[in-house]
Amino acid sequence: MPRHRLVLILACLLGLAVVAGLAWNAGVFKPRSVAAVGGPFQLVDQNNVPATEKVLKGKWSAVFFGFTYCPDVCPGTLQGLSAATEQLGPKAKDLQIVFISIDPARDTPQQMKTYLSADYVPKTTIGLTGTEDQVKAAAKAYKVYYAKVGDGPGYTMDHSTAIYLMDPKGRFKTVIPYNLPPEDIARRISDAMREG
Repeated sequence: MPRHRLVLILACLLGLAVVAGLAWNAGVFKPRSVAAVGGPFQLVDQNNVPATEKVLKGKWSAVFFGFTYCPDVCPGTLQGLSAATEQLGPKAKDLQIVFISIDPARDTPQQMKTYLSADYVPKTTIGLTGTEDQVKAAAKAYKVYYAKVGDGPGYTMDHSTAIYLMDPKGRFKTVIPYNLPPEDIARRISDAMREG
């Protein structure tokens, strides 16, 4: 092989090595991380006791956002979680349901307490609400969409329907999609608990 071709090949290889090194330093080859779900919040529970993200520590938490005047999604989610909790058997003691209101104008602590006293709601369910700004900050931390629909006292709320499963350290584990059958919800929670 002529010497000038060998020099050209070596120059190209050196150039590729330099470009690869620059790309490596720029993070081109690093795996893309999933946006963090969860984070700090300051709300109050259904007993009007201040609550932060620390309520998620020590147990697995099924966190979802909704409102007490919700005609279908929120009661359906609570019923599904309740049935799934029963199917978890002994593992149920390690799970809590956390319902965060996106309608602070109507969902006072007393309204949350009344709503969560329904027979189908597990007694260990935690209801959280707060000021408009506090709710907005919590929703933002969980990447939750919500919007008021309509005017007057009969308005409703449009909102995300996912359940966020958080581990006992308060870290996001997985999303449980809306409207899964209770046995599928229980299986996903049980699998996450087993994986740690």
